[in-house]
Amino acid sequence: MSGFEAVRSLRRGLQILQAVNQGDGLKAAEVARATGIPRPTVYRLLETLEAMHFVIRDHSSDNWRVTLHAKSLSSGFRDEDGVVQAALPAMTRLGRDIRWPVDLVTYRNYRMHIRESTHYTSPYSIDQGMVGLALPMLEVSSGRAYLAFSGDAEREHALAGLRDELGLTDPIILPEGPLDALLEQTRQLGVGFRRDHFRQGTCSMSSPIFHDGQIAACLTIIWTTSAMKFDKAIEVYRDKLIGVTQEVSAELRALALPEGRTGQSAGQGAGA
Repeated sequence: MSGFEAVRSLRRGLQILQAVNQGDGLKAAEVARATGIPRPTVYRLLETLEAMHFVIRDHSSDNWRVTLHAKSLSSGFRDEDGVVQAALPAMTRLGRDIRWPVDLVTYRNYRMHIRESTHYTSPYSIDQGMVGLALPMLEVSSGRAYLAFSGDAEREHALAGLRDELGLTDPIILPEGPLDALLEQTRQLGVGFRRDHFRQGTCSMSSPIFHDGQIAACLTIIWTTSAMKFDKAIEVYRDKLIGVTQEVSAELRALALPEGRTGQSAGQGAGA
């Protein structure tokens, strides 16, 4: 088999597996109609998938269905991986537009983790190798955005863990002031923010991406204070940042809904 034929067979096999999964049991002729693949090829590839234990044939109805083994194809996939994939195109466009670095950050174990970044393409970046870095939640704009715009239960769970881990007592006081006051300022401003404290010479702002009514990630813009003052950056970039995160949130919401339905997740737009 030539390389082209092998690739075409792989593509067709995956199309057939998707069709069987979405149809919740289809006859081979129905698979052929759904995919546009010739019926003899459909039979051959269904038998191959059956031999690999991904599908099974119900001989009483002649329907093909996916098996439990097919779940192994998604066992390494996490929801936040899907968020990264959905956010990356819009994040890249934003980075090209504003030229400053943009980070995609997710929450885990009381820290904010950089999952993707445009630092390597930004002409104004002063940092490299940012992906994978764990940031202190209370000190960065993404952590403050997460706390400010999360639901009460999620926020209290995160704060309880931080109190235990860092030995904090209420009221929590940060270099910029009381945490409660900073979170209220964040809600009023519409974005999490960090002035020139955590990383000297830089500021940042961050807006949440929502999925299933919860914050799935945050997008953060970082800039140098020597090039742009904080208030000016908020004026120029805040609405663009919020617009991008709302766009990604809407895309995630659409992907989660059955075809033909529209709706709005709880909590969507809280960062606006």
